[in-house]
Amino acid sequence: MAYKVDHEYDYLFKVVLIGDSGVGKSNILSRFTRNEFSLESKSTIGVEFATKTLQVEGKTVKAQIWDTAGQERYRAITSAYYRGAVGALLVYDITKRPTFENVERWLSELRNHADSNIVIMLAGNKADLNHLRGVRDHEAKSLAEKEGLSFLETSALEALNVEKAFQTILKDIYTIVSRKALAAQEAGVVPGQGTEIKIEENSGKVEKKACCSS
Repeated sequence: MAYKVDHEYDYLFKVVLIGDSGVGKSNILSRFTRNEFSLESKSTIGVEFATKTLQVEGKTVKAQIWDTAGQERYRAITSAYYRGAVGALLVYDITKRPTFENVERWLSELRNHADSNIVIMLAGNKADLNHLRGVRDHEAKSLAEKEGLSFLETSALEALNVEKAFQTILKDIYTIVSRKALAAQEAGVVPGQGTEIKIEENSGKVEKKACCSS
């Protein structure tokens, strides 16, 4: 997270995509950042990220979205990338119940590695396959309420609620940051400028095919 890194944007927020392999995280990333969708997309190996700049409450926010591999064998690699994250989109596939049943395990891992104030949204992806549904939306809403998460069903294929999901996360992050900044000002402390999120550059394998330079 950053207060004023350069003249191009006011804030830099790191958001991670987590969830089981095959739930559509990579297509959510490409739909949000490049408005692209691929039926041929392969499982992410290691971590890849992309960025998108947008307006939130009149401020220019650069979102740095990290797509973490869902396969078990990459868990040790991706755990380092939770550090510095201020938001997370936890994705499951509405047609595959096991991916929903694993949500609480992902939540536990996220809370063990990330900041306690991280903003988390639960997303039931592949809403376009409603006829194959294995998880009812009221079940997911109930879990989200119990865990204090926001919730949306998305479709990367149809671009349903993908933009809305990230807008909601970024707005919630901005609200928290603004409150902290206001509290600091009232206490007579001026936040230092140019404080960026720290990303481990040498932790595991990083694919940068989707990367946009800062």
